[in-house]
Amino acid sequence: MGCKKRPSYRIVVANSTSPRDGRFIDLLGYYNPLTDPATIKVDEEKAILWLSRGAQPTDSAGSILKREGILDRFEQAKATAKAAS
Repeated sequence: MGCKKRPSYRIVVANSTSPRDGRFIDLLGYYNPLTDPATIKVDEEKAILWLSRGAQPTDSAGSILKREGILDRFEQAKATAKAAS
């Protein structure tokens, strides 16, 4: 997204076989690196839902999710669910 020399990025769930700029399944949020500090907006509930369904984040998306603390919360939820069963 964005325009020339003004990037902004969407964080999406997509099938690995679909093209890079092609169809996606769900929109999780966005990332705008041009603001100071960078604007990151991620729907935490959707992200944890898709991670629990087996979605594998890319390196870039994984670093954004880690920066927001979503991956840590997902790991904690997974550990408590495993301990409860």
